[in-house]
Amino acid sequence: MKTKNLIYTVLVFCVCFIGTAQKTVLNKAEKQYDQYAYIDAISIYEKVAENGYKDEKMFQRLGNAYYFNAELTKALKWYDALFLLNSQQEAEYYYRYAQALKSTGEYAKSDKMLASFYEKTKLDSRGILFDKNKNYLDQIKLNSGRFEIADAGINSNQSDYGSTISNNKLFFASARDTGIVSKKTFRWTNKSFTNLFVAEMKADGSLEDPIRFERKINSKFNESTPVFTKDGKTMYFTRNNFLGGKKGKDDRRITLLKLYKADLVNNKWTNIKELPFNSDQYSVAHPVLSLDETKLYFASDMPGTLGQSDLFSVVINSDGTYGEPKNLGPAINTEGRETFPFIAGDNELYFASDGRPGLGGLDIFVAKIKDDSSFDKVQNIGEPVNTRFDDFAFIIDKDTRKGFFSSNKEGGKGSDDIYKFTETRKLNCEKKLSGIITDLKTDEVLADTKVMLFDSNFQQIAETTTANDGSYNFLVNCNNMYHVRALKTDYETVEKKINIEPTGDKTALDIKLDKQIREVAVGTDLAKTLEIPIIYFDLDKYFIRSDADFELEKVLAVLKQYPAMKIDVRSHTDSRQTEKYNMVLSNRRAKATIKWFIGKGIAASRLTGQGYGESKLVNKCSDDVTCTEQEHQLNRRSEFVIVSMK
Repeated sequence: MKTKNLIYTVLVFCVCFIGTAQKTVLNKAEKQYDQYAYIDAISIYEKVAENGYKDEKMFQRLGNAYYFNAELTKALKWYDALFLLNSQQEAEYYYRYAQALKSTGEYAKSDKMLASFYEKTKLDSRGILFDKNKNYLDQIKLNSGRFEIADAGINSNQSDYGSTISNNKLFFASARDTGIVSKKTFRWTNKSFTNLFVAEMKADGSLEDPIRFERKINSKFNESTPVFTKDGKTMYFTRNNFLGGKKGKDDRRITLLKLYKADLVNNKWTNIKELPFNSDQYSVAHPVLSLDETKLYFASDMPGTLGQSDLFSVVINSDGTYGEPKNLGPAINTEGRETFPFIAGDNELYFASDGRPGLGGLDIFVAKIKDDSSFDKVQNIGEPVNTRFDDFAFIIDKDTRKGFFSSNKEGGKGSDDIYKFTETRKLNCEKKLSGIITDLKTDEVLADTKVMLFDSNFQQIAETTTANDGSYNFLVNCNNMYHVRALKTDYETVEKKINIEPTGDKTALDIKLDKQIREVAVGTDLAKTLEIPIIYFDLDKYFIRSDADFELEKVLAVLKQYPAMKIDVRSHTDSRQTEKYNMVLSNRRAKATIKWFIGKGIAASRLTGQGYGESKLVNKCSDDVTCTEQEHQLNRRSEFVIVSMK
């Protein structure tokens, strides 16, 4: 049994199958399923399915059975069948289907399922996070390529995972064969229970052959994820609900997980006690200590959990008692699975989650713990640590930047394997963002320009003014997105977005500003000066569209600013239709435009105008010449030419 699965699987689904000759077989499968004996259930369900039997609930359970065992590619087969049979499913199945699709790299289809999931739920944080981060694959790509990874050298053909380091030794959980004649297996996976093992770390970073940890700690059920105090005298670890030879069960007669504490006395681990916030009714697992050892972080599905499992913390009082467990909240937890926390030496929280936009299965994320115990931005640590499969149990040394993580990715020796890594570049690297502000028309450098820096949520971070050479500089973090805004008197404000790539020493962003105050004179076409779109009439119509009011208001403002100004309204068409038709149409358009200005209070004596039909084409698109619609549009234009300023 892989205890990494137990902590986030507490869902029991009721099923009612149509009565058939196979009902007895299916009832047996349902019973196995409801007792978390998923491997047995899979065998029975698949035999029925192979006989051509199709049932929506059966496909759900087959998909779920593989999904909860982290075999997403196998789950995909049955979720495909489920949605082919009936595409209208409960929201959670859209999410599981999306995760399963990622296991084969079908990200586009997965994103469609996530979009449907969001539409069905709206308030589920998993859908909200996806909707707000639809470019998550681009962000993960920016965070990737920072690790060199290799097999840790201690893996077996069974499950090995969940490592921790103490006194220059690596401790981990393994379901490997220990040579015991009578081996217990967990019905969920039909695999051996896990025990704790330990391997000495050599000077070159390699590991000695692992040996089984003390019999006093290892029971006949699951043990995993130990953590030790700095003095090495106290250990917290995960175990099934088993103490003093007695096995505890919840109301469904399921043996869940609990946290235990042990003391090192005369080089022997003893005084094994369960922690007071455990319960027979929910699981508590995967402990880790804060840097000052005054808090214990862990994963649980206890009451108050936002999703299938959340991360919690509990204060360890000076007298050895404990406070009330506190949910880390929505800054970290989702309606999905958050598990395997780790606090690095630089006070960063690493954890595994399938509730945030990721590559598939459990991905590893990190967030800085602030001084007030709140959390900074959560980030996916990227490939190659994260993959399309379950990646979890990440630990790292803050000085050497070396560590270990666990994964069931392809190419491993067992169902889960431990990998070692070296981080070659920190996630939150800093770079210089610089640029030059110039005039759009003249390329003249613009000194004393105010430049403002905003984060992706438009929260201002910094502000500066350009030097005499028009340059500016900011210090920014790699793999983040920023907005840079440039403001200068008599110029239009410009704002640009930029993603900070981790490569190179600096990032350049030059900005050109266009003058807000533009010179006009006799002969100036206000349509070009004010950047009025070419078309504001529908094809073959001379009625001014309602959306054209905004554009004509620009010309109106100029006419009001200069009461003596007179303009000539010139309307043009493309070459389609006859010359006579186009001339009549353009004249009507010119008159309609003049009428609009008069209706806004401009004296008729200041306005002249006429239509030119197709007589002044700006390109080759005359009669009998094949042109695109876009090319024809260039000829359908209006001009507002200044004929007098006095």
